[in-house]
Amino acid sequence: MTYSIIAHDPATGEIGLAVASRFFAAGAAVPYVGARCAVATQAFVNPIWGVEGRTRLAAGESAEAVLADFKSRDEGQAIRQCHMMDAKGNFAAHTGADCIDWAGHLVGRHHSVAGNMLAGPGVIEATYAAYIKAQGSMAERLLTAMEAGEAAGGDKRGRQAACLTVHRGQDYAYLSLRVDDEADPLAELRRLLDVADERYLHVAEAMPTAENFSGLTDRAPIDHAIAEAEDRRRLEGRSSRSRATETGS
Repeated sequence: MTYSIIAHDPATGEIGLAVASRFFAAGAAVPYVGARCAVATQAFVNPIWGVEGRTRLAAGESAEAVLADFKSRDEGQAIRQCHMMDAKGNFAAHTGADCIDWAGHLVGRHHSVAGNMLAGPGVIEATYAAYIKAQGSMAERLLTAMEAGEAAGGDKRGRQAACLTVHRGQDYAYLSLRVDDEADPLAELRRLLDVADERYLHVAEAMPTAENFSGLTDRAPIDHAIAEAEDRRRLEGRSSRSRATETGS
């Protein structure tokens, strides 16, 4: 029903996860991301794999050990699919024997891709390869990779939902976008990412952290960054893609 990617940027410490599916609100069921780890539970979703997995990985257990334990305990492991990254940046993946074709996964040094009910193996191969070649922010690279997977066939049943989340060393997300019910969810995710870049991401840069409880309390740098982004869009001939309403004067 789904394909997803987990990625880690060792240079920045960022962790990202993106998913697309012909399943309503896949972004509510699949991703479990923390400050130093991530889990994607899919196929016949078991959310406990996500909740317990994230907790144990954050505490220092290896992805391989956690996944092996889940498979041994879960009588439904043959219909589960899961991939995860532990706090040391190591990945592990499982595709149950009874997951609906096409189903499989690819695991690399800094990212992993898994999917089931796909048009074919080319979907995860394209997603995996596109992430390596992609440029820009973590969010941009994840979305570019997912778009490549969609172009290769995506979910063989069609399209409905997608999500993208990025963590920057905190338990809360730096960016978390969800599309629950759209004919072209990745295109809508692309629009939302564009809108986030107008204002939201500049505010997110100033958010408090576990290391800096107050964050940035001076609005001036934020307002300056927002104004610069607006000037840049204007010079490039791009208008806002936001659908927000304006209050009349």
